[in-house]
Amino acid sequence: MEIKRDRYLNKLISFMWDGQVKVITGIRRCGKSYLLKNLFRDYLISTGVADDHIIDLALDLTSDIRYRNPLELAKFVRAKAESRSEQFYLFVDEIQMSDEVVNPYNPDGRKITFYDALNDLKTLSNLDIYVTGSNSKMLSSDILTEFRGRSDEIRVHPLSFAEYYSAVGGDKADAFDDYAFYGGMPLILSRPTEAAKMNYLQSLVSEVYLKDIVERKKIKREDVLASILDLLCSSVGSLTNPTNITNTINSKQKRAGENVVAHNTVKAYIDYLSDSFLFSECKRWDVKGKDYFDYPNKYYCEDIGLRNARIGFRQQEMTHIMENILYNELIIRECAVDVGVVYSNEKDAKGKTNKVAREIDFIATSGGKRTYIQSAYALPTEEKAETENKPFSLTGDSFPKVIVRHDIRKRWYDDNGILNISITDFLLDDSLL
Repeated sequence: MEIKRDRYLNKLISFMWDGQVKVITGIRRCGKSYLLKNLFRDYLISTGVADDHIIDLALDLTSDIRYRNPLELAKFVRAKAESRSEQFYLFVDEIQMSDEVVNPYNPDGRKITFYDALNDLKTLSNLDIYVTGSNSKMLSSDILTEFRGRSDEIRVHPLSFAEYYSAVGGDKADAFDDYAFYGGMPLILSRPTEAAKMNYLQSLVSEVYLKDIVERKKIKREDVLASILDLLCSSVGSLTNPTNITNTINSKQKRAGENVVAHNTVKAYIDYLSDSFLFSECKRWDVKGKDYFDYPNKYYCEDIGLRNARIGFRQQEMTHIMENILYNELIIRECAVDVGVVYSNEKDAKGKTNKVAREIDFIATSGGKRTYIQSAYALPTEEKAETENKPFSLTGDSFPKVIVRHDIRKRWYDDNGILNISITDFLLDDSLL
């Protein structure tokens, strides 16, 4: 089954021959290799590129393991493309598996890395370079300095609901229910049974992501890493911070003495989960104060199916699941996303006026345009609807405001100009935002 991923393919096409290294990042198994080696390769061949002019290396395969040495990589590619007039394309899959090697001309100096190899190969005017990687520290933050602004990053995510639905079709509501349970990891679509889908997702979490982090980061407290992952999965959409997570682990597991988990360890392990694209942190923004809060913040899982698998497909609270799916959709649409905080003066039961913080689930900013979004599974009463609407009225501005709901089918605007739209319509309407 071929899945169209035009959002990413068109971006790759737009970056062709721009003199930059194209870096395709994202969580492992989300479709980076498929995008590069199938969809983009097919596009190149359709434009007349000869297959033998695409140099394809996969550093996670034993057949290409020698090219983990950056010197061997550069030597091999130069032998293929140097002194040739034709154009060549280099694909390097899972570049983070590249080794660091000693500089033979300066053994006491800085080691040679894949950055050096790629910067060297960039001098070939007839070579266009594309790499994939599954670690944000190696391929997002460091890339700014290592490549000195000479790279393009294409961040790939698991299937959006629109991509998922384009493959499965049928009733939109039924498709969303399946998506909210199994998520959008591409290979889910080829698993024949419910049990096979569940087993695949559970295996991904334990046998791929956790083991990858343990091996790459040389984790000593695997039990702590597992506990942090469980807590983050259980609390998607809830406010938390490393201190709270540390206290919860020590308290629930009755840790004492040398067995106590340190705050710094928890903070580092959360960073590792983020670096591997498993979780994203969403900060809180004071709408009127125009400033970020330090803590607490929210964490969302990169794929809701992985989250569900980690907690044994229990805790199927659609309110939190919807919120996580919406967050991921906004990120896929390349919005900057924050949790909004506004304040109102309200009287308590004793008649005393207090300053009360009200939350807007998401502030999505794209191209200078801001949109306020509330995620509401259902608004069965006027009181519930008023509670969801109230934070909007406290912003004091006229930016668009949207309530995304599971309990309606047709979109409509209320008397205050607030758009009420079904979750499926929102996810399938790319023109919004």
